[in-house]
Amino acid sequence: MQPLDVLPANTPRLSDPEPGYSPTAIRQEPNRAITESIWVQRVLITVALLLFAALLLLPLALVFAEAFKQGWRVYVQALVNDDTRSAIRLSLLAASVAVPVNIIFGLATAWAVTRFRFAGRSLLLTLVDLPFSVSPVIAGLMLVLLFGTQGWWGNWLYQHDLKILYALPAIILATVFITLPFVARELISFMDTQGRDSEEAALTLGASGWQMFWRVTLPSIRWTLLTGILLCNARALGEFGAVSVVSGHIRGQTNTLPLHIEVLYNDYQFSAAFAVASLLALTAVLTLGIKTWIGARHGHQH
Repeated sequence: MQPLDVLPANTPRLSDPEPGYSPTAIRQEPNRAITESIWVQRVLITVALLLFAALLLLPLALVFAEAFKQGWRVYVQALVNDDTRSAIRLSLLAASVAVPVNIIFGLATAWAVTRFRFAGRSLLLTLVDLPFSVSPVIAGLMLVLLFGTQGWWGNWLYQHDLKILYALPAIILATVFITLPFVARELISFMDTQGRDSEEAALTLGASGWQMFWRVTLPSIRWTLLTGILLCNARALGEFGAVSVVSGHIRGQTNTLPLHIEVLYNDYQFSAAFAVASLLALTAVLTLGIKTWIGARHGHQH
């Protein structure tokens, strides 16, 4: 085997120009992507803005218009209603459990996937993406098959007087499953491109594994982690399909905000339904605003 720095005389080198090489053509090549007609650019921008307005801004504006259609008093009354406050508490409780669980899972998964090569790595990545490919309703039905009366563990749970389905535990489990990929996927994408030079340098200088994580890894991924937390929290608060299957729709007990909105709308309390919906809309706008700010100020991490 020949050394890497010894090549046969007829071996082309990276510095040798290829046949037909033209420096002028190379210099002009990038300009081809930006020589579209000004009218084409304007048409594309206009179409994009119209779609943005029609699919996002208009529905958002209609939510707030309907929420305040009957005045501030009806709006406030809808928000301070006992069932609404119960739904808010339940949604916040589910999110407050799901987000920390997903932070731990996301950090552990991203670390394992990006820092090690092991059997089953591809399977783990597939499982992380599973909630993206499975309908939330199917996810809820899976929990019914596991914990329902006729499910795998239903009889055992009934004998030990343990209630999971149609109660808080099932709502939390459904929320955790649906939000599972958000933190992990954000971290995996960033840590894959970041490399591990700084971490190896820290280990070489005598840092322990925990010191390396807290002082090198975590500071470098903090903004990406925050983005994942924001997306996870927004998804947890807005989850409908899986929670609808496992909640039992008990007013004042197992209805989260999205389920409470559905109940109000079905009862023809349209202003109240849109008033509660405006809370989720504000959460979405706030999440989008913070994410945009993070991307603009710390864009090198995305």
